[in-house]
Amino acid sequence: MSRNISSNNTPRNLKSVLQIAAKPLIFILFLILVCSFLTHYLTDSETLEEYARNNPELAYGNTKTSESTDLSKNDIDNESLANDSNGIGITPDNETSSGTKTGTTDKSSAYNIQENTTPAVQDSVPPTSENHTPEDNARPDATEENDMEANPDRTTYQPGFYYEPLSEDIKKKITGISYPEIGCTVPYEDLNYVGLLYIDFNGNEQTGELICHKKVAQDMVEIFYELYQNQYQIERIRLIDEYGGDDTASMSDNNTSCFNYRVVDGTTSLSKHALGCAIDINPFYNPYVVFNKDGSGETYISPKGSEIYADRSVDFPYKIDENDLCYKLFTEHGFTWGGHWNSCKDYQHFQIVF
Repeated sequence: MSRNISSNNTPRNLKSVLQIAAKPLIFILFLILVCSFLTHYLTDSETLEEYARNNPELAYGNTKTSESTDLSKNDIDNESLANDSNGIGITPDNETSSGTKTGTTDKSSAYNIQENTTPAVQDSVPPTSENHTPEDNARPDATEENDMEANPDRTTYQPGFYYEPLSEDIKKKITGISYPEIGCTVPYEDLNYVGLLYIDFNGNEQTGELICHKKVAQDMVEIFYELYQNQYQIERIRLIDEYGGDDTASMSDNNTSCFNYRVVDGTTSLSKHALGCAIDINPFYNPYVVFNKDGSGETYISPKGSEIYADRSVDFPYKIDENDLCYKLFTEHGFTWGGHWNSCKDYQHFQIVF
């Protein structure tokens, strides 16, 4: 009978034991849920893994370890990479912001990011006269760009070679000298001021200026640019107004000039210089020669002192002949040469007729 009582009570005892054991388990599960909720809430919706990754100094207690972990997971946002690549906030490898050498553990090193990776702009600097080419010079330099903004009517062929309508200052400078105040039949509007570069007799680069008819201004810059590129030597290129409009004084100083409202020497006919359609190059070495002047049988040579250069059978520096680059360039542009005339020879002179 005792055996039966024991057998009947076993299920009831087991159930009671399970009920007693379940209470602490439920409490533990409840506690785990509460802790999970609090952890999620306090870490701003981050998981434990996210919290550990974003707070390595707390999770790992080692900055290098956390940084290595971050890098291995490529956990750097695009904005940080952009800043690093521009050198923002990054100190050179092996050096802290205070200048103390450290290990190469910064993020820029791990990603092979270097400071100042933006390529240096090299075409904002314009080319020198020693090594420039027409292609290099196709774009005006900064100074000329500023000049063109100030004078939109300027036409620049190459840096240093340009032409433009006469400014008020130039008009004042030439009026009453190369440009008569009364009787000049050439309007200001038909003339252009030309700026150019040239190589002088010492091999130095100089800035020159001349005034010509607007129809030949483009020819002038093209011709003188080629002369300049080929190191063709010209002693000086100044406005004849600096010589008081005196053609003889300009020639004696071996000055290359163009516009001058005057007659042909010894005549009453207007010179092509009066129209801005003629130019004299290195005139002292390429004189004006008149044979049998006024029927006297004598030869007239100007300027005075250049007589030894009237003999063109002799070779000498700065001589213009058919083999000379200056001759070739001007004739290619439609100019005729005074050295081909019959009754006189004007070896310095090139002119064009429209």
